[in-house]
Amino acid sequence: MEWLERLNASINYIEENLEGEININQAAKIAFCSTFHFQRMFSYMAGIPLSEYIRRRRMTSAAFELQNSGIKIIDLSLKYGYESPTSFNRAFQSVHGVAPSMAREEGVRLKAYPRMIFLISIKGDTEMNYKIEKKDAFRIVGVKEHLTLNVEENMTRVPVLWAETFQNGRFEIICSLSNREPSGILGVSTCMNGENLDYYIASATNQPVPENMYDYEIPASTWAVFECIGPMPTAIQEMQKRIISEWLPTSGYEYADAPDIELYPEGDTTSPAYRTEIWLPVTKKA
Repeated sequence: MEWLERLNASINYIEENLEGEININQAAKIAFCSTFHFQRMFSYMAGIPLSEYIRRRRMTSAAFELQNSGIKIIDLSLKYGYESPTSFNRAFQSVHGVAPSMAREEGVRLKAYPRMIFLISIKGDTEMNYKIEKKDAFRIVGVKEHLTLNVEENMTRVPVLWAETFQNGRFEIICSLSNREPSGILGVSTCMNGENLDYYIASATNQPVPENMYDYEIPASTWAVFECIGPMPTAIQEMQKRIISEWLPTSGYEYADAPDIELYPEGDTTSPAYRTEIWLPVTKKA
């Protein structure tokens, strides 16, 4: 399928550039999506962050070279994009459990991580309830955290922002602002073309912006809106993974250039019956 072909083409690019610089923006461009979406899709489908996959593949190749050539460790570290033998040594040990200087010793145990290939797997054992809706632009107001292109780092920073928002009393203020649809507290990732990567905890509103808060205009878009049932954050994380790995490849849609939205209505977020929504911005494939 074309969607999988694009992902595998981006993997080809990474493999061809293990020795040298890997431009993640270029890999995302090959996959026809933003850098943010590419990294997130990869981590959901592969089960590991993109940065970890690249590190494992480079250290697999480096181990082969150490065992089959007389290359110096300092030259090998530069070859695989490390600024110093110290940083290369740290990466090598994190993968193999031994220093690169020991890799040439007879009987030493090393690890090999093969090249990844994406294939479609049709499970179909659990239903996914969704609807396609067009929405006009709407304004949100709330707190925000600037994100980086490091997806795994963001996965730790966003929960901290939620905790801080509850502790400092701003969550109640955000709730009081809500006077427009969609009704509820929104978690919004603004990942437009890999730029302006901010995460908002906000409400849809036309009220003024309180002190130390921000507003943002959600553009008119088409959304695939998925129902998610279960305790947070486990249920929504699992649903996001299923959307990327099961629904998107076969849907006839692809990511659109608009924010991702999580909609949290009032209720007990720890309850097995808690219902929330995931809004995925989509466009029909050409």
